[in-house]
Amino acid sequence: MRISAPAKINPFLAVGPRRADGLHELVSVMQSVSLADEVELAPGPGLRVEVEPEGVAPVDATNLAARAAATLASLNGRDATVVIRIAKRIPVAGGLGGGSADAAAALWGLRELWGLAVSKKALERVAASIGADVPFCVRGGAAVARGAGEDLAPLACPKPFWWVLGIGREGLSTAGVYAEFDRLGGREAFAEADPFEVADALARTDVGRLAAALRNDLEPAALSLAPGLERGRDALGGAAAVLLAGSGPTWLGLARDEEHARTVARDAESAFARVEVVQTTAHGPQIVG
Repeated sequence: MRISAPAKINPFLAVGPRRADGLHELVSVMQSVSLADEVELAPGPGLRVEVEPEGVAPVDATNLAARAAATLASLNGRDATVVIRIAKRIPVAGGLGGGSADAAAALWGLRELWGLAVSKKALERVAASIGADVPFCVRGGAAVARGAGEDLAPLACPKPFWWVLGIGREGLSTAGVYAEFDRLGGREAFAEADPFEVADALARTDVGRLAAALRNDLEPAALSLAPGLERGRDALGGAAAVLLAGSGPTWLGLARDEEHARTVARDAESAFARVEVVQTTAHGPQIVG
């Protein structure tokens, strides 16, 4: 069984104080995009993970897809007998939720492979125990996420938006960026975290309004740790607006349409290890074979 695992972007990310469980309060708008890993599941004598290209992501129990398989098996009273093969296209530690997408695809596919009577909502609850972005990656489309990512409300987005992803050569540690956010004291603005303008722009397919409403509270922390990131933002200057993807270091350039996106991508390609033109999608994981 092969499952596509779409990446996610955050056109709005407000970060609040650290909770008692060590996670930060969030208000985030998330959207699935057309860049995706492919996760293949096959019966096996035990739990094994293989990643292509070799070495770009862990293949032990720290891999989120492995954690997803082990958790789902344990909750359903069975052994995690599966080989998980992941073909990576989403950059690792790039702020696009690649590991979370793989975990969501594993949950989605294993429900079918193992014949489990588990609802999509129940999968999201399992996903919440694996990582903050995994519940959204199970659901896909567009949603507001609150809490530590586990409280999801769907958003209307009747037409796709086009984005240019400027993918850097080195990743940034999500934990390190959040620690720097805490050090800089950036959570004071959390009380003003209202994603209404972004949600309304998505519903109306209003690129100009969305451009004016983009927000990522982690951007100053990421730039503090890696000041050279500014060059990537400048390279996407032809976009309608530019935003850091999650904890970085990928930059998101919002485009007016596909033609504009391809022009921005062509002009920026020399500044990045890789540039991708993507559109938002209305779905999460899908079985493709």
